[in-house]
Amino acid sequence: MLSLFRKPRHKEIPAQQLAALLDQKRAILVDVRESDEFASGHVAGALSMPLSRFQASALPAGDKPVILTCAAGRRSAMALDKAAAGRPDIDTHLAGGMGAWRAAGLPVVTGN
Repeated sequence: MLSLFRKPRHKEIPAQQLAALLDQKRAILVDVRESDEFASGHVAGALSMPLSRFQASALPAGDKPVILTCAAGRRSAMALDKAAAGRPDIDTHLAGGMGAWRAAGLPVVTGN
């Protein structure tokens, strides 16, 4: 019963809200999908940092929030777990991942 009232481990940001932040250059997006997935379609300007090689210490530092994404939200949540100890400021990922981004009709680019 207590699990119904548990605070979510990570914050989620909806695709449209993230798109607005990125358009205003007020956030940095890090995609934790594998390189082939990233190349097949990603958000313009996103940085690729596959979960298989993920290191929180390599995440960008600065005054802009760093938001993570993956295909559906599971791997980005795992990356947030890895980042928690060293980078507690990184606590947000794209709700629904790239699937939600595409479902919202938002643009993707291909290649690296």
